Amino acid sequence: MEKAPVPATVSMLERQLRVALDGGPAVAPLPRLHDGDLPPGTALVVRTSGSTGTPREVALSADALRASATATHERLGGPGRWVLTLPATHVAGLQVVVRSLLAGDAGVPSPLVAAAPDARFTPAALAALLAPALDDGAPVHVSLVPTQLHRILAAADDPATGPGGTGALDALARCTSVLLGGAATPAPLLARATAAGVRVVRTYGMSETAGGCVYDGVPLAGARVRVVPQGAPTSSGDVGSGEVGVVELGGPMLAAGYVGDATATARAFRADDSPSPGSRGARWFRTSDLGVLGPDGVLSVLGRADDVVVTGGVNVAPAAIEAVLAEVLPALLGVSAVEPCVVGVPDDEWGHAVVAVVALRGASGYGTPDDVGGRSLAPLPGDLLAPVRAAVAERLGAASAPRRVYLTDTLPVRGPGKTDRREVARAAAAAHP
Repeated sequence: MEKAPVPATVSMLERQLRVALDGGPAVAPLPRLHDGDLPPGTALVVRTSGSTGTPREVALSADALRASATATHERLGGPGRWVLTLPATHVAGLQVVVRSLLAGDAGVPSPLVAAAPDARFTPAALAALLAPALDDGAPVHVSLVPTQLHRILAAADDPATGPGGTGALDALARCTSVLLGGAATPAPLLARATAAGVRVVRTYGMSETAGGCVYDGVPLAGARVRVVPQGAPTSSGDVGSGEVGVVELGGPMLAAGYVGDATATARAFRADDSPSPGSRGARWFRTSDLGVLGPDGVLSVLGRADDVVVTGGVNVAPAAIEAVLAEVLPALLGVSAVEPCVVGVPDDEWGHAVVAVVALRGASGYGTPDDVGGRSLAPLPGDLLAPVRAAVAERLGAASAPRRVYLTDTLPVRGPGKTDRREVARAAAAAHP
């Protein structure tokens, strides 16, 4: 099949995606990793973020992209103008472009407003981008990652942390919806944004599902969600309501598979062979995430299965600890919000010790910073660490209480705003006594 050149601009990407959606050559926004043939019908080849190892290339069909974008518009109340603030090399940014193309087909004027590909995200830059998008009263949708929202709120609360925060927050509150995905959203961050009038929609999905396919815990039209036992075959059945298991996703937005890796494709994408009526032959993608389905069918994602830390023989979930830290640390440190990342570091006594690295401005004021792996980490003093450990232990048990907490200015990221846990773990291990 003819290959489309790697797009150099957003306008070029728009044109190529339009042709690909209509049956033309597949688009690859980054240089291809594999030269092999693509599955029939492939419209987009997108790299995973590589958070589990070497990045893979995912083949998405035009039908999958259209199904995802159409279901998104249906959930949000109809097509609107899309504002691109995310890299158009990852699935979240690419889907903003796809949705804008379908919105244009539906008659939305100027359906895409995009930042320059090399533009640095700042609250002031977002405010400037949103101003013309909101000018004529058309519905406006924007996709962000939690780190971006955190910076907007921090700048609005304290102009010293960066200009433009109030303007960006006011503009976000005028948007029809603000999709937030790519990483877990701390409850205090969500509450603060909601209180400011921002209509946040939490999204869950990945490259293999053409982006977000579960919004606020509820699958989009056509999407399917189930939770299955860890390590069990697909036909073993779901876990009970309220029980923890591995999240599996299905529906017309699933990718065809991984390019050049038939083994990984067969392992991750499976046809259901259960005897349940209507289930046999249904295709599912097994994620690496742990989750719980409530009695109302709403999905709660607990974090990656391979992020679980075994300390003293007890399994602890970093995401649960991070939620507590995001709640208790701001008041303790006198800041508006924090970004915590909890990892396990090798420890002679515990096997792995639970350690938290927390991003906030001015971290070095709380201790003597150590430059570890290019990052300044300041250990939280003991008089502040003790109440933090007590709060976590009260909620989650003593094993979950972090042995050390380090403060820093920023967390390393991978892909479109995902915290690079492996880099955090390396830095924390180097600093851990």
